[in-house]
Amino acid sequence: MGWHIAMPACAAVLPLGVALGVLVVKSGLAWWWAPIFAAIVFAGSMEFLLVGLFAAAAPLTQIALSTLLVNFRHVFYALSFPLHRVRGAGWKAYSTFALTDEAYALTTGPAAQRFSRTRIIAIQGFFHACWVACVTLGAALGSLIPPWVRGLEFAVTALFVVLAMEGHRVQRSLRIPILALGCALVALLISREHMLPIAMGLFVGSLTLAYWGRRRVA
Repeated sequence: MGWHIAMPACAAVLPLGVALGVLVVKSGLAWWWAPIFAAIVFAGSMEFLLVGLFAAAAPLTQIALSTLLVNFRHVFYALSFPLHRVRGAGWKAYSTFALTDEAYALTTGPAAQRFSRTRIIAIQGFFHACWVACVTLGAALGSLIPPWVRGLEFAVTALFVVLAMEGHRVQRSLRIPILALGCALVALLISREHMLPIAMGLFVGSLTLAYWGRRRVA
């Protein structure tokens, strides 16, 4: 039905899901927040960021803005995701909600051109269930880790460092990392409490200006 297609992706995110569950518990949140985040938010890297924001009691405006900036790429996913094959308002709503990086990769390749609604929903649903299970497992394991163990909260930073390194390896350009670092430093000088949304706003604005400047020159 589709579970066998989603299985490799589920295996790939197993360590990440377990790490998220552990992080939820070690951040001081109740263990049951882990499956709630996994089931309702279901946004991968944003969930790691959200744990820190919740633990720090960040204002809702900062959480909303961070979510928009981190997950804005999903707007472009919709341009080629086969939502037209998912018939029924309820199924369309769920398929849109469950559109993750992994689901997009599994349902837009050459081999997926003839996938039916049933198969697309099965792939997304199975991956969703696996993610919730992995995160819940991590929360259970996190409750067994002694309280004197420190440093697990660094998983969020490590995740984004690895993503940045992978992006640099593909692009082979130092301009973007330098721009991101500059935006972070400026945001830190402006406000420590609101550094993240300010830095992201500066970064997105800088990229937009660079894009339009390049188009005008061309």
